[in-house]
Amino acid sequence: MAQTTARNPVNAVQKAIVTTLRADGALSGMLPGGVHDEPPERITGDYLRLGDHLSTPDNTMTTFGRQITTTLHVWTKSEGNKRGQDIANRVIELLDHKPAALDVDGHKIVIIRCEFDQALRDPNPLWRHHVIRFRINTEQED
Repeated sequence: MAQTTARNPVNAVQKAIVTTLRADGALSGMLPGGVHDEPPERITGDYLRLGDHLSTPDNTMTTFGRQITTTLHVWTKSEGNKRGQDIANRVIELLDHKPAALDVDGHKIVIIRCEFDQALRDPNPLWRHHVIRFRINTEQED
């Protein structure tokens, strides 16, 4: 039976990313503040926040697909970038080129790859900020 309607998997992909990251004991140990879509107002420990996304159609003659870019933000209270980079490296290790890591109902993850990770200085000298962006290609399953 041919597909007739495209379904956007963005919410399911983002939920799968959060679930995957929260399930990793090593990453959880590095992030006492946790992994959040929207962090609590008064967070004190290092944490990861799901950022913005961009979703575009990536259809073929026979399938519906999406290309999704999603950004993750790592926030650490540390001097220098090492701690944040260690966290970013663990996130990349968990997701980069590991489509099976994300279970998305109704969609197959074709590929997930890290486009970049960047260390930034925050105006507040107590915090360090690392940005990680992933590109995810999906195909809708029947």
